[in-house]
Amino acid sequence: MEINLSIDANLVRKVLKEFIRSEITRVGFSRAVINLSGGVDSAVSFGLSAEALGPENVLAIRCPYKTSSPDSLKHAQILIDQFGCPSVTIPITDMVDPLITLGPGMSEIRKGNIMARARMIVAYDQSAAFEGLVIGTGNKTEILLGYTTLYGDSACALNPIGDLYKTQVRQMAQALEIPDAIIAKPPSADLWTGQTDEGELGFSYAEVDKLLYLLVDQRYHPEECVEAGFSEKFIRLVYERVRRNQFKRVLPPIAKLSGRTVGYDFLYLRDWGT
Repeated sequence: MEINLSIDANLVRKVLKEFIRSEITRVGFSRAVINLSGGVDSAVSFGLSAEALGPENVLAIRCPYKTSSPDSLKHAQILIDQFGCPSVTIPITDMVDPLITLGPGMSEIRKGNIMARARMIVAYDQSAAFEGLVIGTGNKTEILLGYTTLYGDSACALNPIGDLYKTQVRQMAQALEIPDAIIAKPPSADLWTGQTDEGELGFSYAEVDKLLYLLVDQRYHPEECVEAGFSEKFIRLVYERVRRNQFKRVLPPIAKLSGRTVGYDFLYLRDWGT
């Protein structure tokens, strides 16, 4: 079965730039900050933000850890130069290591979550200093699979690429003329030496994007995905990941006691005067 994830990149670019402008300005801001990793996702969010708000109004933040790949800093600098935005580099090693030393034998995942949350602490501190909102960099594939750190890289004020699968983010990167070296390199959160997204997940983004498109966008039942050519084992693995990570995609549930409860009845923009 042929599954086409192609997008009209120029139209999407226009829509997302207006989304960024609208969401930033309607709450009284004109600036934004973004953790720029040197990867394709943050590159696309960064490029769109710079075009939407003006490069002088977007602060790029680099937060290297002692084991971070030198390419991450280099590629982030290429993007900073390309879009002409101000930047700041704040190493997180001295923030992270004291906590890691309290947990002898700590797993790489725990360490990685600490790093992700430390980077978001930096982003929100810089958002106060720069007077700008934090732009998210998580794509639809990561959000659905729960491949994100809660209150770490998932924390943001708005996310322009959260409805684009990884495959589609790469198409946007080409439209924004992001360098090929950034688009083509193996996706990585750069949380430990040699770490890659696809290595941790156990499958490729190209493969899982097509399955997620059928399950989510087309509302296929798992049995129909088998008929479309996917293995039952792969479908069960992905389906279960999406199901069990729902808690990462919603605000913490509140026990309902009144007639107007946040998250249940108090839901709409008009509720707070927009």
